[in-house]
Order: sequence, then C-alpha cells, then structure tokens
Amino acid sequence: MMQRLPRWVELGGCLLAMNAGFVNAVGVLGFRHQAVSHLTGISTFFSIEIMQGDILQVLHLLCVMLFFVLGAIISGMVIGHEALKLGRQYHLALWIEAGLLTAAVLLLNQGWLSGQWLASAACGLQNAMTSTFSGAVVRTTHVSGLFTDIGIAFGLRLRGQAVDRRRLTLYLILIGGFVTGGVLGAYAFTQQQFNALWWPVCHLVGLSVLYFGIGRRARQSMDV
Repeated sequence: MMQRLPRWVELGGCLLAMNAGFVNAVGVLGFRHQAVSHLTGISTFFSIEIMQGDILQVLHLLCVMLFFVLGAIISGMVIGHEALKLGRQYHLALWIEAGLLTAAVLLLNQGWLSGQWLASAACGLQNAMTSTFSGAVVRTTHVSGLFTDIGIAFGLRLRGQAVDRRRLTLYLILIGGFVTGGVLGAYAFTQQQFNALWWPVCHLVGLSVLYFGIGRRARQSMDV
C-alpha cells in the first residue's frame, strides 16, 4: 500500500514538519514553555491552571485549544477530504496558514496573547491538511505517534513479521524534519524573538507556490 505513496510526499512532509518544529520551538521559548504544534502539553497546563484557580490563564489555554480545532475545521472546509492527493487545494490552505502566522507575529509583537491562539490555529490547520494516505498517518506537527509507530514496527520485526520499510522511512524523515525545524526555530528566537516567525511565513508561501506549480504541471500533462 505504501508503495503507492508519491515521492513528493516525503519531501513535502519533511518541509512541513520543519515548519511545525520551528513554530513549536518559538512557542516553547516564547509562551511560558507552552507548545503550540500539538495539544498534549497545553491540555496538561490547562488541567493545572484549573486546579490552581487561575481563571484568566484557564480561558487563555482554552482558546489555544479551540483555535487549534478551528484550524483543523478550516482545513476540512478548504480541502474537503482527509486523504492526501495531488490536485487538492493545499496551496490555498498553505496561504491561510501563512496568513494566520502573519497575524500572530503582529499581535505577539504588540504583547497580545491572542497571537498564540492564531499560531495554534495555524498548526491545527497544517496537522489536518496532511492526514492519511494508503493507510499511513502523515502527521507533521507532532512526533509522539511517529515514535510509537516506529516502536511498533521494530516490535513486529523482532517477532519475525515483515515491516513496511517505506512507511518507516517516511516516519524517520518527518521526525528529522521536525527536529531540524526546532533547532532553527530556537536559534532564530534567540536572535529575533517573535519576529522569527516571519521565516515560517515565507517558507509556507514558497511551498504554496511550489505546490501550485507542480499541480498545474500535472494537470497540463494529463490534458495532453
């Protein structure tokens, strides 16, 4: 099944994972150690703040989670399907994600916490945008599931069962991309603070243009 996976998925997945790792590193360093590319840590902070009775922080973290879901909703509305396929409107989703991060930078530089909400929405959109293909879960904004799947694959191999090497390679590429993006994001934040987010904005715009060009060329070749 994974052999049907087009080669552009690995490259695109790696670049998107780098983007998410970059944004998440800025989030951890700039938002009181709160990650924004996934909701596991945010949910834990949310629980702690409920126990401590900090109503403002509870409402803030609730908005972070809700905006992540809102980003996924936007992805569903724009792309219209969860299965990964060339030709769908990923370029438009990438432009919207870039717009969300642009607004986030402007708000964060003015000291508005709502900038964190929009950064979370951008990650939620990206996470929903790359979903499934040929039975493989292609997530680009968090790596817990990827490490779990790698562990399962090695466990199966130890039992003498076959392992889908293509899928394993994809997961390793996604993890490598996320970690690389995190390194770049951490360095950029030390130099530029929240202005570091302009880098993933430009990155997303570039990916959008590249994908649009690839999709247009593919449609032209089918028309010939």
